[in-house]
Amino acid sequence: MAKRPQERMSDDHISKADFETLAHFRYQLRRYLRFSEELTHRNGITPLQYLLMLQIKGFPGRESANVGELAERLQAKHHGVVSLISRCEAVGLVQRSVSSSDRRQVDVQLTEKGNECVEQLAGLHRRELLSLQGTFTVPDLTTLGRE
Repeated sequence: MAKRPQERMSDDHISKADFETLAHFRYQLRRYLRFSEELTHRNGITPLQYLLMLQIKGFPGRESANVGELAERLQAKHHGVVSLISRCEAVGLVQRSVSSSDRRQVDVQLTEKGNECVEQLAGLHRRELLSLQGTFTVPDLTTLGRE
């Protein structure tokens, strides 16, 4: 079996300013994620339960998503997402049903309780993200010393 080539490090020099920019971006991202973790725990759910509900509610064009789609959106393994769905289903946040378009697929929808929970939490997340305008920035090519 052939090995997949490893990603190669670029020969480009990374300056101290580049490291500072990358570190600052990761710091901002981590602060927002910590806010989210603390908020979800205070509201009686885990961060992953919130992310699952957010991806269902925010799935483009429909009010449900199948397990494979959710695994992709969460960047997680299929079996891990199935376990997460089971935990959410056990506390009444989501429900499963056989897909009407493909009976081999399982669709996951929010329950009324799940919908109320994700709406409340998403509103608080949105407010926090808006409060970070001007401080939470994605580095551009000029900032990272490439132009």
